[in-house]
Formats: sequence, C-alpha cells, structure tokens
Amino acid sequence: MDVASPLVLSLGRHRAHARRLPRFGLELAGLEPGGDAVTDGDRDWLQRLLAEPDARDALFTLVDREGLVVCLDIDTAHPSYRDVRGRSSRGRLSQGEYYHHDGCSSDRPPRIVEIRCPHQPQLRHTRTAIAPFPDTVIAMLQCLPPALRGREELAPARALAPELGAVDAWNRAQGVITRMVRRELSAADARAYFDDVDVEVGAWREPWRLGESRLIANDNAARTMQHRRAYLEPPGARPNGHLVKRWPAELDAGPWCDGDDDDGACARGG
Repeated sequence: MDVASPLVLSLGRHRAHARRLPRFGLELAGLEPGGDAVTDGDRDWLQRLLAEPDARDALFTLVDREGLVVCLDIDTAHPSYRDVRGRSSRGRLSQGEYYHHDGCSSDRPPRIVEIRCPHQPQLRHTRTAIAPFPDTVIAMLQCLPPALRGREELAPARALAPELGAVDAWNRAQGVITRMVRRELSAADARAYFDDVDVEVGAWREPWRLGESRLIANDNAARTMQHRRAYLEPPGARPNGHLVKRWPAELDAGPWCDGDDDDGACARGG
C-alpha cells in the first residue's frame, strides 16, 4: 500500500481519515462529520470512539494488528490520564530509557498503552521510540560493543531464533542485555548505544506534535511493540513539554495506568 495514499477506515458507526506510516502503523487524522456522530473539528474524537463499544472494539483490533496507531489533534480533559514523570540523571539512565512493555511485572499487562502530548505552551523535545518486539531484543544484541557481545551470559540470547523463541525467553534475554548495559556502559555510552538500536530496529521516533496520541500494542497474541524515552540532547538541556498516559483498554476495570514512572517502565532489566 502506498504510504502517501489516504484511507478511510470504519470504526463502529464512525469513519476515520487515515494514512499508513512508513515502517509500521497507521496515523488517524480525525473522524468524518455526519449526523449526531461527530461534528467538524471535534478534538475529543478519540474519547468519543472509546465511549462506544463497537468503535472501541474496532479501534483496539486495529491497534493489535498494526502495532501503533497515531491519533492527531486530540484535546480532552478526561480524568483517566496520568502525568508521565521521568527520573533521568546524567549519571545513569532511568528505566524509561530502556525498551520495555508497560506493566511487564504484573499478572495482566495492559493490552494497549496510550501516550499523549497535550496541547501546551512548551514543545516536547525528547522523543519516544517505538519498535516491534522481539526485534528490539535482536537489535540490542547486535548493537552491543564487541567486547560485550561475546560474553558467556549472552549465549542463550544468541541461540534464540526469531521464529522459534518464546516470549518468556526473549524477555529473559532482554533482561540480561539490559543489566549488562547498565553495569558496563556509562550513561553517555548507553544513550549512544540505544540510538544505534533505534536505527537497527527501524524505530518510530518522530517528533511529538501537540495533541498527538500514540496507541501502542502492549500485550496480545499477535503483534506487540516496546517503547522507550529517547534523548536527542543531554537531559535538562532546555525546557521540555510534558506527556500524559493511560491504559485505554482498562478504563472500565482499572488501573488506568501504572503510576508515575517514566513512560511506564518496568523493573525487569534493573
């Protein structure tokens, strides 16, 4: 499918304007106005979809299939969002800077993670990298410095084949690599390493646009993604816009997200 070709998708009784992103995922620009469904310029259109079971199910199925659905120009005051508050330092990476699934230490990780850059006076300069799993683990292994790549503790990870490795095996391999990076590399070297990983895996790490929401497939039987916070400059170098997040598939049952750790990072690799 041509990346530039516009699409119109049916989501319940609504129709959404869409285009395919270059590597993976879809971008939704809004809903077609019509009847009592939606008015032209409605900027709370994502919440409108989530409030209607048919549209919600269609949207979640789309995220499961595509891995990433980017929604543009969202403006909502729904109380389910929580601030994303990072804990980075110049001496050590925060957990949000490592590739992870949200809620990975819980019994039931969230199906979908939504991260949004609200309309605000300050632009967001720090990126959020998103990439398929277990491709992230393969790239992490391939991009290790030669002195680390041959370590005996990585033998199980090197033996995994992408089409054969079980999810738990890939999770364990990622934990081993993450602990090694934390132990052996300085913060500057670790950030440079993850920049290389982003390139190797073809991560989506486009600049945040005000009002943009990214719906990320986090836990399903088909296609999951991982995400991480990606600095393009030293932390604290200049003022930075903030993000909010929630777990939209858990809005009825809760929790809405897993607290205030940066981008919902888990502790498996720590």
